[in-house]
Amino acid sequence: MNVKVYVMLIVGFVLLIKGADFFVEASSSVAKMLRVPSIIIGLTIVAFGTSAPELAVSATASLAGNNEIAVGNVLGSNIFNLLVVLGCCGAIHAFKVRLRWDFLASILVGVILLLMIFRDFFLSRGEALILLGLFAAFMALTVRDAWINRVQAEETTSTLPPVRCFFYIAGGLAAIVWGGDLVVDCASEIALAFGLSQTLVGLTVVALGTSLPELVTSIVASRKGENGLALGNVIGSNIFNILMVLAVSAAVKPIAVNRFAVIDAICLVIFSLITLVLCRSREQLSRVEGLAMLGMYAGYLVYICIR
Repeated sequence: MNVKVYVMLIVGFVLLIKGADFFVEASSSVAKMLRVPSIIIGLTIVAFGTSAPELAVSATASLAGNNEIAVGNVLGSNIFNLLVVLGCCGAIHAFKVRLRWDFLASILVGVILLLMIFRDFFLSRGEALILLGLFAAFMALTVRDAWINRVQAEETTSTLPPVRCFFYIAGGLAAIVWGGDLVVDCASEIALAFGLSQTLVGLTVVALGTSLPELVTSIVASRKGENGLALGNVIGSNIFNILMVLAVSAAVKPIAVNRFAVIDAICLVIFSLITLVLCRSREQLSRVEGLAMLGMYAGYLVYICIR
C-alpha cells in the first residue's frame, strides 16, 4: 500500500476537523450576537457545523457510488455520538440532564429510518424526500423554540468580528468539502487493499474520524458547564445525520442497504433507548453511567470487527 494514501487520509481528517472547528467558532459567535440559548445553539449551529464532515463524506461517497460508506458513516457516527461523546462527558464530569422533546425526536427519527430500510433493504429518493420534510419540520419547531426562549443577555466581548466570521465560515466549509473528498477516496482504497467491506470502513475509521468534532466540542462544553450545548450537540447531530446527511445521499443516488446496516440501525435504536433510561435516572448522567456507555461502545466495536 502506498504510504501517500495514509498521509492523504490523515490530511483529509485534519481538514475535516479544523474546517469544522473554524465553522463552529464563527457560527457560535453569530448565534451569541443573536442571543440564542445554549441548548438551541447546540441543536442547530454547533450540531450542524460538527456534522458537516458527515455530510461531506456521505454526499461525496454517494456521488462516487460508495453508498455503503454513506450508510455506515451515519449509523456509526450516531452510535459514536451517543455512547462515546455523551459517555466521555459523563465520565469526565457528571452533569445534569434536562430532557426535552428533541431527544425523543432523535429516537423517533432512528425508528423511522429502521422501518424504511427494514421493509425492502433500500432507501429510495421518495423516502429521502420524506426525511428532508421531517428535517424542515424539526427546524421549524427548533426556530420556534429559539424565538420563544430568546434571552436578553448582555453583549459578549468573546464574539468574533462579523468579517472574520464570514471568512471562517467560508474557509471552514471549503476545508470540510475537500477533506471529505480525500477521506472517501483514501478509505475506499485502503478497504480494497485489505479486503475489508466498505460498511466496516464506514462504521469505524470514517465514522470515528468525522465524529471527532462532536467529541471535542461536547467535552469542552461540558467542562465549561455548558451542559445544554453538549447534549444539544449530540441530539442535533444525530437528527441532522439521518434527516439531512443520509437523505441528501439517497436523493443523489438511491441506496441499497445490506443486512448489517439494518442490524446497526437496530443497535442505534436500542442504544438510544438505553441512553434515555440512563439520562432519566435522577435527571443526570453520572460518571459510572458514562463509563458504562463507553463499555457498551467497546463491545459494539468488537462485534462489528468480528463480523
